[in-house]
Amino acid sequence: MPAENKSRKHILVVDDEPRMVRFIRLNLEADGYWVSEASDGLEALQRVREHLPDLVVLDVAMPGLDGFETLAEIRKVSEVPVIMLTVRGEEGDRIRGLELGADDYVTKPFSPRELASRIKAVLRRTAMMPPADRTVLVIDDDLSIDFPRHEVIVQGKRVKLRPTEWRLLYHLVNNAGWVMSHDTLLSKVWGHEYQGADHYVRLYITYLRQKIEPDPSHPKYIFTERGAGYRFVDFRRRQLPKPAEAE
Repeated sequence: MPAENKSRKHILVVDDEPRMVRFIRLNLEADGYWVSEASDGLEALQRVREHLPDLVVLDVAMPGLDGFETLAEIRKVSEVPVIMLTVRGEEGDRIRGLELGADDYVTKPFSPRELASRIKAVLRRTAMMPPADRTVLVIDDDLSIDFPRHEVIVQGKRVKLRPTEWRLLYHLVNNAGWVMSHDTLLSKVWGHEYQGADHYVRLYITYLRQKIEPDPSHPKYIFTERGAGYRFVDFRRRQLPKPAEAE
């Protein structure tokens, strides 16, 4: 990246439609971003490795290596935030993108303001990752949380968490024993712009359970409080020493 652009956030736009790339580029540059381009998945991977962008805007429908395949390859080498561009009404595309590690999606057609808002939200929550206040937090004999490494230790095996999974777990654990509503979690983990998008919370709760629960269908750590939200097991109270019996 040229020296004069180091102070600006670098956005990589990946799309095989030149008109779409130009549309996105002009609007993002007007917002003060430095924008680079890639017209296919292979070029995108090369730019991610060489230029380390701050965020990638990635179209799903591309010839050759499509957006999903490109995202999967990006996730092998980088945790750079990725916003997928999908066709309106393709719910399956959105879910698949999130499952592969996308941070968000925007459906076509979209307004410049909508895309800019999503980019700002993703960059903001990436930057505000909560600091680690201890090395390893022991929940019980089967689960520990390594804060500095953003990993969980499940029955002695280390499991890496994606950035969004980590933020969600952090806030649940920090409020262990208390019910956190969908809106509260959306605000803390995704940003105020996502109010009402409860499916984000449900999807990532599922991901977390699959990684930390011995039996995700019968959770022992993350409980669903129907109509209210989610609650992490109150491990602090459970770990308090039992009072001595009266003689």
